[in-house]
Amino acid sequence: MRILVIEDETKVAKALGEGLSAEGYDVRIAMSGEEGFFVVNDEAFDLVLLDLMLPRRDGLEILTALRKRGVQTPVLVLTAKDTVEDRVLGLDCGADDYVVKPFAFAELLARIRALLRRGRMDQVLKLRHEDLEMDLVTRKVTRGVQTLDLTAKESEIVEYLLRHSTCVVSREMLARDVWQVTARATPLDNVIDVSIARVRRKVDDPFAKKLIHTIRGLGFVLGSEPP
Repeated sequence: MRILVIEDETKVAKALGEGLSAEGYDVRIAMSGEEGFFVVNDEAFDLVLLDLMLPRRDGLEILTALRKRGVQTPVLVLTAKDTVEDRVLGLDCGADDYVVKPFAFAELLARIRALLRRGRMDQVLKLRHEDLEMDLVTRKVTRGVQTLDLTAKESEIVEYLLRHSTCVVSREMLARDVWQVTARATPLDNVIDVSIARVRRKVDDPFAKKLIHTIRGLGFVLGSEPP
């Protein structure tokens, strides 16, 4: 399970990172609201721990923007604000739970487990954009009534594009999240381009409407029209 911690207090962020890692979670730390907003829009997480009092972009602003974009990742708010009005405001903006600082780490873990259980029950089993659909259980990919014959890697690429539909997906993102390689090199870029071309031949070539577009110098986007 991947958890993003958006917390600007160094000691708190370090303690949360170490404690959650010791519990077996894959933890990413963002030290500002701006960084956290970028990361949560760029990567997939199972849960976000969000401080409200953040520099550059506050927690409520981040939360509101995420929910408006349709991001349903569970968000557990961490804050020193403990009035009823503050809690209601956070929940109304889309928070799933609320923990007031200082808190017992054991209680935080219990709340995290509860939210992750709820997230697994509510998770979407199908991804869809226009007439392109992927069943996450069977891994079956269809466009309209036609089933697409994809390799395992092509299926991973389609899933990634669907999860980031209408957003530009860079080669860096594909290298990191699909190929699991953090140090990019020209040969890998070539492999990515060839793989995208193969996916495009199966997803787009047999159909009049094209969904996968190349954005020169940036990457690729799954969308109805090229931006």
